[in-house]
Amino acid sequence: MIPLPSPIHYEAVLQLLEQQTLPIVRQDPLLAEQVQQLIISLRKAAAQQKQLEASCQQAHVDYEFRWSINQSESDLVTTEHSTVS
Repeated sequence: MIPLPSPIHYEAVLQLLEQQTLPIVRQDPLLAEQVQQLIISLRKAAAQQKQLEASCQQAHVDYEFRWSINQSESDLVTTEHSTVS
C-alpha cells in the first residue's frame, strides 16, 4: 500500500494562500509574484499526484491517503483505493 498525502492538504494550503495571503501581499509586486508562483507549484503538485493515483490504478497498485506522517497503520483514518476487483 503506497501512502499519499490526502488531497485536503493541498486544498487547505491553496485556500490559505489564495484567500488570506494573496490579498495582503498584492501591494508588493515581488511578494505577490512569489505567492502566485507558490500557488502554481501547489496546483501542479496536486495534478501530478492525481496522475500518480491514475498510474497506480492502471498498474493495480493499492494506495491510501494519509493525514499525518506520524500516522500508524492501526489508526489510519484514510481512504484506501484498492485496485483489486
